[in-house]
Amino acid sequence: MKIRFAVLAAFVAASVAATLPAQVKERPIPRVVKKDGRYALMVDGAPYLMLGAQTHNSSAWPGMLAKVWPAMEYLNVNTVETPVYWEQFEPRQGQYDHTVIDALLAGARQHRVRLVLLWFGTWKNGSQHYMPEWMKLAPDKYPHLIDKNGHPADSPSPFAAASLEADKTAFTAFMRYLKTADPQRTVIMVQVENEPGTWGSVRDYSPAAQKLFEAPVPADVLTAMQVRPASSTANWQEAFGPEGEVNFHAWAVAKYVGQVAAAGKAVYPLPLYANAALRDPLKPGAPGSYEAGGPTDNVIPIWKVAAPELDIVAPDIYQNDPAAYLKVLELYHRDDNALFVPETGGGANNARFFFSALGLQAIGYSPFGMDYTTPRNTPESLAPTAKNYRLIAPMQREIARLNFEGKLQAVAEEKGKVTQTLAFGAWNAIVSYGASRNNRAVGNAEPTGRMLVGQLKDNQFLVAGFYARVDFRPADAEKHRQFLRVEEGVYENGIFKFLRIWNGDETDWGLNFGAEPLVLRVSVATY
Repeated sequence: MKIRFAVLAAFVAASVAATLPAQVKERPIPRVVKKDGRYALMVDGAPYLMLGAQTHNSSAWPGMLAKVWPAMEYLNVNTVETPVYWEQFEPRQGQYDHTVIDALLAGARQHRVRLVLLWFGTWKNGSQHYMPEWMKLAPDKYPHLIDKNGHPADSPSPFAAASLEADKTAFTAFMRYLKTADPQRTVIMVQVENEPGTWGSVRDYSPAAQKLFEAPVPADVLTAMQVRPASSTANWQEAFGPEGEVNFHAWAVAKYVGQVAAAGKAVYPLPLYANAALRDPLKPGAPGSYEAGGPTDNVIPIWKVAAPELDIVAPDIYQNDPAAYLKVLELYHRDDNALFVPETGGGANNARFFFSALGLQAIGYSPFGMDYTTPRNTPESLAPTAKNYRLIAPMQREIARLNFEGKLQAVAEEKGKVTQTLAFGAWNAIVSYGASRNNRAVGNAEPTGRMLVGQLKDNQFLVAGFYARVDFRPADAEKHRQFLRVEEGVYENGIFKFLRIWNGDETDWGLNFGAEPLVLRVSVATY
């Protein structure tokens, strides 16, 4: 009997052991890659387009998540951005509470979405409000920044060595736990701090800061900013003039954030990024008129050399002026930086800019505050983002692949600009807005049109969008186009499923897209 029991026990143990690897099999670590001047976020070994939504600041507590997941389902997101709070994670120094992380991982897996976790550490919107109580109650050890009048500001000092060590230690513990708890790679990226920098003071004026401000500017900063001062020992003021204090503070904050990032990445090399509270890209204003220290467009090169462990610096875009919005996208779409929009408004006025971001090879897009923890959010208010994602979600891998290969273009309607031309070698895709039957474009009453075109083969295109018309013209003006086949379909599990063929007056004047999600596969030829 004992022998039979032992054999049975061994068989059960072997069966359990055989199933465990399948349950906890490690997937590839996500990474940001660059090829031929274009970027991709690789998730599970393939390009991934982040269709994101960020929760409100206090929505990640386990007691609030029941109001998060239904909104995410309605939005059709594949990724949720949400905070992890230092004050909760380390309520007592050296003692870590994983409750929030565990709840987020379990909920995300249940709802089949990925996570981007936001480390609310030393900085949150320029302040130190998410530091643990044991740090807040010891300002002498964990000092605030000193303003020009010698008073402590509501912002942490980037020269506080004890604060830096505490943040590095906590962030490392956080990343180490993620590595152990998440072999499935539910978390695909981490934000280090949140809108780091300072409001109300251009820089830190403490004695330690002043000493470094009057010291020579590091050579790598001068090279990055393409500045050649008269003297190799020029200090910040001498090297940069009126921008000296802004640049100095950006260097100080970036060095701090970079060290926190490096500590965490050493134990778990997930992609890391820092986000910026922006200055006006069209009318920047004088130093002090915007949050200083963060990766605003004027100091991106400083952040790149001072915090090389960060994969991306990313803009939080809340500009209401469409020209300013588009300018920000251009400024952060750089050869040394993947475009990623981690925060933006989610209303009808901004929905079309998701397509503008795609047109600049964005790896992800994430409107802010999109859960049901506030009565302001309803299915109606979330609908503009939900409509975009309902169209793109079934084919997000295809869109990400085409974009990474340089075969996708996307545009959004601009006021007064009723047509846009997308060049694909031998073919031009003509996008028009508010077009009538005689093909005269007048623009929509409100600029809501948006369109993407991906080149599948030399003469075959994937077309999808809203409130616009698309037609194709040969680049050779002596030739005429003809539609060989226009297929309406849907994507299922990444595969295009044919529904019907368009022809006759459905194609004679171009291909019309309205309020409902629509995907076409279009084959063209010349005569």
